[in-house]
Amino acid sequence: MHINELPGRSEVEDFLYREAALLDEWRLEEWLTLLTDDASYQVPSTDSPQGDPRTTLFLIADDAVRIRSRVKQLLGKSAWAENPPSRTRRLISNVRILGAEGANILVTANFAVYRMRYEQVDSYIGHYEYKLVRVGADLRIRERRAILDNECLRPQGKISFIL
Repeated sequence: MHINELPGRSEVEDFLYREAALLDEWRLEEWLTLLTDDASYQVPSTDSPQGDPRTTLFLIADDAVRIRSRVKQLLGKSAWAENPPSRTRRLISNVRILGAEGANILVTANFAVYRMRYEQVDSYIGHYEYKLVRVGADLRIRERRAILDNECLRPQGKISFIL
């Protein structure tokens, strides 16, 4: 990929804002269409944010099969931690296109995700690291890594939704 083939910032921002809206609206089946067939979704532990999921304990380290399974579970009745679904609001900022690595478009963005449940608001703050690819004229997510700045997950204790 040559530098002139990189998407513009507005295209990437629009894509990330669309993704955030789909997640906030619990349109998870539609969100899956933004992913490649070999996509991965990772949330490193708060004490090892740059860890490798093959050698470090991650909060979430899903391949494409596990992502689809997670979505099915979240949309079903068996995910008691998200039944009824939490209300979430994602704020995305400081979107930057870092360059290319083969066919991958390297993108980073800051996030604040607020989760409202049972009269409590939990805050998840950090940044995303994406590997996006072109599929035809569209962007798709090959890798989505949510790196938390939170020192710990207290009081919420877990991540039961897609960060």
